[in-house]
Amino acid sequence: MREVVKAYLDLTRAHFAIVWPVLALSGLALASTRYGGLSWILAGKVALAALFGFEAGMVLNDIVDRRPDTRDIDPRMTRYWRPFGTRPLAAGTIPPSHALALFALLVLATGAIILTLPWPHSGYVGAIMAASYGLEAFYQLKKRDQRFPVAQLAGRIDLALFPVAGYLALGFPDITALLLFLVFYPWAEAHLGVNDLADVVNDRERGMKTIPVLFGTGGCIAWITLFSLVHVATSLLLLSSLGILARAGFLAGFLLLLLANLRITRHRTPEAALGALPLFHGSLFLYAAALILGSVL
Repeated sequence: MREVVKAYLDLTRAHFAIVWPVLALSGLALASTRYGGLSWILAGKVALAALFGFEAGMVLNDIVDRRPDTRDIDPRMTRYWRPFGTRPLAAGTIPPSHALALFALLVLATGAIILTLPWPHSGYVGAIMAASYGLEAFYQLKKRDQRFPVAQLAGRIDLALFPVAGYLALGFPDITALLLFLVFYPWAEAHLGVNDLADVVNDRERGMKTIPVLFGTGGCIAWITLFSLVHVATSLLLLSSLGILARAGFLAGFLLLLLANLRITRHRTPEAALGALPLFHGSLFLYAAALILGSVL
């Protein structure tokens, strides 16, 4: 039983679970400053929908990639992303049918929570949920055969839509929702470049056309730098209408992002990219926390 529990914790990347509710709640908190109506019940619904919804995405990722994952030869990324360092579907510790059932259960739970939101907010969030699963599957499949990084440019829209979904659970499509997307989309693309560089050995073995495989190490570093700079620029647009707490949190996040970029640019290795990932993830958590604290305090 213990090994089965470990396998499911690895399948869902359980040690990162807190990030997804916090990210969605950051959008919800920001919406409350414009529209009011924030309540503990609504926050609980958004947090649970975010948790179940993103965990479903993690399971879907493994379902689609279960065969290529059997060709991994470098275990470091697996150890980073999964608390016990295993890929349960590739290893056969969880049958694909069980993973598919878990995915369906998580999707149903997420959809049921979303339906309790008032219209049209339930429609907004439900549409984002459906689009995100489609984008995730497209990303995993398309990156196997491409000459231009279409998979990467389209596939990380889902992460950028996550805080937007939280915003639309209370608010409406407006300039702030657009700015939220424009802040987190380039961050997601820069993060993807770091992730690809850290896992390039496995991706070459799997035959995946990721950023460093397509453009080399130098091209991948340029990708990370460019999207990091775009992220900072769009963040400044959003921060112009926010208070000092939000600005301070984003500034701290920018510093982590700078350290990550410097590490990658200096060493230019998968090991450096792997070491930069916690800095990227720390910046994301700081952004989300800053939006929440800056909105409710």
